[in-house]
Amino acid sequence: MRERQSLEDGIKAVVESERDLADNLELIELGEAEGDPSIVAEAEAAIDVLKDKIRERQIESMLSGEADGNDTYVEIHAGAGGTESQDWANMLMRMYTRWSERSGRKVEIMELHDGEEAGIKSATLLVKGERSYGFLKTESGVHRLVRISPYDSSARRHTSFASVWVYPVVDDSIEIEINESDCRIDTYRAQGAGGQHINTTDSAVRITHIPSGIVVQCQNERSQHKNRAAAWDMLRARLYEAELERREAAANATEATKTDIGWGHQIRSYVLQPYQLVKDLRTGVESTSPQDVLNGDLDPFMEAALAQRLGGSSGEAIADID
Repeated sequence: MRERQSLEDGIKAVVESERDLADNLELIELGEAEGDPSIVAEAEAAIDVLKDKIRERQIESMLSGEADGNDTYVEIHAGAGGTESQDWANMLMRMYTRWSERSGRKVEIMELHDGEEAGIKSATLLVKGERSYGFLKTESGVHRLVRISPYDSSARRHTSFASVWVYPVVDDSIEIEINESDCRIDTYRAQGAGGQHINTTDSAVRITHIPSGIVVQCQNERSQHKNRAAAWDMLRARLYEAELERREAAANATEATKTDIGWGHQIRSYVLQPYQLVKDLRTGVESTSPQDVLNGDLDPFMEAALAQRLGGSSGEAIADID
């Protein structure tokens, strides 16, 4: 029923768009025939509004994957480089939190490991909202930052790396079988705020899936029981995402940005000095306002990456609308 409703909504949107376009084109012809520029201007303004709506629907049409409509986990890991890279990982966590808030989504911190001096070593976010995985899945990869380090007394320029891994929350309609004998479960004391209880009991849980090497951990709940349940959910999601990757790689052997995350596989560079530029190395999309991007303005990058996955380009898609 959910799939049927989605198809019906899509067909309805196309029919309404075609009707609105035809009506406004008739108004333009009428205004020109009667010599009334106000009618022409009104119809042209309506077509501009329609163009924005079609653009939104076009982006939504790219999110037709099996799990694109699901909530999603976002894992962030600092690369080599100590405090500088850990601060960069923290900036990325803030960026995705801001993007989620701007788009009306909710964010929960499932796991967080603070850096020794500043920033974070790693974090796992749960982003809740319609099509969260569909949009964020293109963010998996290595992100590179170039700036004058605030932690360098000589004010030298530093390059830092952090990796982002995005995988969908598995809903109840998807069955993932896990043999518990293939898993190692460890408990440890959680970090951060939470009072005496969270810092003096082994409430945090780490599960290692030995055959795949996948490791998940959760510490956001006060109860070890709840953390354990959440960690199992995360493991199911990671195994499911790994299967989606295998399918995608089989369908398109040249697609490697999501399946091969290494320090030589950057997907995006953020340069703050000596000039200001954010560039996606897959699509070529650029922004000369890094602060806007770091404050969550990621939609142009996501849209272009989604279009590229479908074999086109963002520019071609917008040109069709124009």
